[in-house]
Amino acid sequence: MLSAKSLFQEILDNDESFALFCSVAASGETQGGWENARIAALVPEAERELAPKISRHGADEDKHGRIFNALMKKRGLDPVPVPPETDYTMLLEKNGIGLAHARLNRDERLTVQDIVTYLSHSRVTEQRASEQMDLLRKHFADHPGIGRAVKQISNDEDNHLAYCHEELLRFAHAGHGRAIQRTLRECALAEIRIYRDVSLAVMAHMGRILGWSKARSAVLVAGIHAVYAYERMGGWRRMVSLTTPERRNALGGPASAEPEFA
Repeated sequence: MLSAKSLFQEILDNDESFALFCSVAASGETQGGWENARIAALVPEAERELAPKISRHGADEDKHGRIFNALMKKRGLDPVPVPPETDYTMLLEKNGIGLAHARLNRDERLTVQDIVTYLSHSRVTEQRASEQMDLLRKHFADHPGIGRAVKQISNDEDNHLAYCHEELLRFAHAGHGRAIQRTLRECALAEIRIYRDVSLAVMAHMGRILGWSKARSAVLVAGIHAVYAYERMGGWRRMVSLTTPERRNALGGPASAEPEFA
């Protein structure tokens, strides 16, 4: 039976597909770490109290990149080149989602509107990350090889999502509500399209590595398009709502330690 668990188990059991999966994940997390570090360094003076939380966000993303690399090392695998069509983070940036790297590379203070844009982008992408890790946690929390990593990253992603909700609500109460909702909607509609395209690209590479039949690949492609259709017809709205999170001040402390992979 084709299921999310059986599909990922197949990817996990093959060294080549596992290396690709971890390399794609590590690349995106490391890129997110750099972006957050630059944003923290350029926070406007009026929002300097936010800088430690942004730094913590970036430190978590860097940690996740190291975790995925450690999972490969544990199996004696080396990272592999990330196909550009599977690079979710870079495709978001190229499509104008978030703050442009050209902007972040300048030693010039960001504006409050830039911070609102950053948080709105993060609220959308962290929704995706939280859901994906929750799915892996559901099926693989007790897995001897990846269980600890999955639980750690899942918890961090939930913290990131809570932080985005809390800070965006603060900015909304300060008068930025319309800008936040506009930016959230733009980000969400772009993200679901990019996520579809990246999913199709990743599945194509996995299918080649694992020798999937045309029929099986067609079923997976249809499933990806079905998810996109659902999201395009209204599922995207879950990415733009703002509610007071149960986890308050989720990024108010130091980053948690990463698991050991002996």
